[in-house]
Amino acid sequence: MNHPRPLGVFLVTVIGLTWATQLTFLLNGADLTPALLAELVFLLGGATAITAYTQGRAGVRRLYAGITRWRLGAGRYAVLLAAMPALTLLVAALTGTLRQPDGGWLKLVTTYLFMTLIFGVLLGNLWEETAWSGFVQSRLMARHGLLAGSLRTAVPFLLIHLPLIFAADGWAHTTWRAAGLDLALLTLAAPFLRYLIGTLLVDTGGSILAVALLHASFNAAGSMAAVSGGWQYIPAMIILTLLVVAHRARRGNAASDHRQTADPASPRIPA
Repeated sequence: MNHPRPLGVFLVTVIGLTWATQLTFLLNGADLTPALLAELVFLLGGATAITAYTQGRAGVRRLYAGITRWRLGAGRYAVLLAAMPALTLLVAALTGTLRQPDGGWLKLVTTYLFMTLIFGVLLGNLWEETAWSGFVQSRLMARHGLLAGSLRTAVPFLLIHLPLIFAADGWAHTTWRAAGLDLALLTLAAPFLRYLIGTLLVDTGGSILAVALLHASFNAAGSMAAVSGGWQYIPAMIILTLLVVAHRARRGNAASDHRQTADPASPRIPA
């Protein structure tokens, strides 16, 4: 099925439901956790339902296949787990915002691994990225190539996260200056993150597990106790993206990234 309407239906429905749910919680000063869990249900449920309707059981199996693509190599796993925290700490050191973490460095490492491997991957990012990478981005990349498909994915990805700029201090206590700064950081981060994820999809043959690890590592690096302000993970992720671009260019991967697949509704990630 070549018609892009299923993607449009998915994005409008999921973003609309997510905004309605999260803004209701924010306006009432309630804990946002149930709304964040509801977002995962909207994303995964919507992607699964539309895939089942348009492609049947075979399409659903393809949608979930990336979760079990785990043979990535020890080197890639090391990069997925260590690159973001290492670069975040480096940015903090260079900007004078690195500090001794409460409880020491061992506690920081243990907390980071728990937040990444348990809380991040298993409880959130694996299912979030099944929808964003497996359903949305893989199709847009199949139609438009790595760069254009990733940038197109960044737009709805940014939109669905807009209510979160009020999450830290609540709707009533978030100043417009703070909201504007968070919005600027989110707008800056989204295209780089989706492009970085796109390169990972291409280079791993569509491993959602790899993408979930990267996304969880990105989130966990931003909350490390050794950095002040919580912004250092954004330039760290941009640096990582540029390093990946340079590495792929040296290997010659970029030459094939513009290719489109013959059937965008049943995407195969360009090699």
